[in-house]
Amino acid sequence: MRKNPLPLIILLAIAIAGVFMPAVPSTIVSEGINGADTAWMLVSTALVLIMTPGLAYFYGGMVNTKNVISTMLQSFIAMGVISILWVTVGFSLAFGDSIGGFVGDPRTFFMFKGVLESKPWSLAPTIPLVVFAFFQLKFAVITPALVTGSLAERINFKSYVLFIILFSLFIYAPLAHWTWHPQGFLFNLGVLDFAGGTVVHMSAGWAALAGAIYLRRRRAHVDGSFLPPANIPYVLLGTGLLWFGWFGFNAGSALSAGTLAASAFATTNTAAAAAGLAWVLFDAARGKKVSALGFCIGVVVGLVAITPAAGFVTIPHSIFIGAIASIISNYLAHLKTKTALDDTLDVFPCHGVGGMVGMVMTGIFASKGVNSAVVDEGLFFGVSKLFVNHMIALVVVSVFAFAMSFVLLKITDLILPLRVSAADEKAGLDISQHDESLVEAGAVEELA
Repeated sequence: MRKNPLPLIILLAIAIAGVFMPAVPSTIVSEGINGADTAWMLVSTALVLIMTPGLAYFYGGMVNTKNVISTMLQSFIAMGVISILWVTVGFSLAFGDSIGGFVGDPRTFFMFKGVLESKPWSLAPTIPLVVFAFFQLKFAVITPALVTGSLAERINFKSYVLFIILFSLFIYAPLAHWTWHPQGFLFNLGVLDFAGGTVVHMSAGWAALAGAIYLRRRRAHVDGSFLPPANIPYVLLGTGLLWFGWFGFNAGSALSAGTLAASAFATTNTAAAAAGLAWVLFDAARGKKVSALGFCIGVVVGLVAITPAAGFVTIPHSIFIGAIASIISNYLAHLKTKTALDDTLDVFPCHGVGGMVGMVMTGIFASKGVNSAVVDEGLFFGVSKLFVNHMIALVVVSVFAFAMSFVLLKITDLILPLRVSAADEKAGLDISQHDESLVEAGAVEELA
């Protein structure tokens, strides 16, 4: 393997910059800070972080035995890479001073300058800015990790790391700014996205579709020689961690400890339950057996779909959202098997489509009674403006995320080849990329 000191040099340069740009606060703002809100948001931040290891188990259990470690590592490495990127420039691009409503000024919080001493974020006035910044970091971490499911079993690890850096800078940060910054153009259009239907799930879903198309089919997909999932109990464990962590994801997006957080907590659990049941019951209606894998995938689809709506809709409406999203995603995942598209773990049908269904449902069911921040109620209540704005946002975000992902994949491929060699794919990425394996060396050859 060729020596490549450049990544280490870049990390050391950032570390040295931290020595000379320590961001020592002159004073730390405490006025208006609420202890209960701060405590809840610290807990929520930790809950969202645990979702990424949960995703690692969820994806790792579904790939074949030769690719478990590589698939799981792709989630864990995002925790390291995106954390450093966020402190240096990512937070500024997402939440810095707005440049035309499209992106933040990278100088605003460069190397977290002023984060400890600045006033709280305007939409989270009772918690320190640093807590808000790290809560948002966890969203930035899991979003590119979601994409890995479509690229599994054939992507070069070094290229993957480069891609998630580019994705975070040029897709995630702008979308976060558009949607959640008070000067963001989607925010000012009146688009409601409580916890990331557009910013997280649609962006990841469309990037996954672009990646599956760009990387082309795995050899096993072409030959029809699929190996079974490595470990269904891993999938169950991952689902449990995701469901648990999602309470921080959605209820934490209330940005305070109050009735809105409680409402979002309740809709999150209810939609997940409805979606898990809907997936296996839809399978049963088509003559298939109830499966652990099916229930787990359904739960995640429900969590995805309720994400943009969690703090805007009632608990009974969350049952409908979860069930409908699950049935739609199940049907599309089934249709995908009849095509040449090789989205390894159905990221687009589950996250991309689930996020879009959630955005549509928010435009239909958002209610002022649940959240006073809703200016225009949903179509269900006889008002069309919000629904129309959500359709506009859906198209704009879809085109942007898909097109930009394709461009970034091409750029990455020009710098570092995205696809592993046929020999490496046959051996499995655990061995070929990391010299690690769940199985003994002799068994690896047998699996190949």
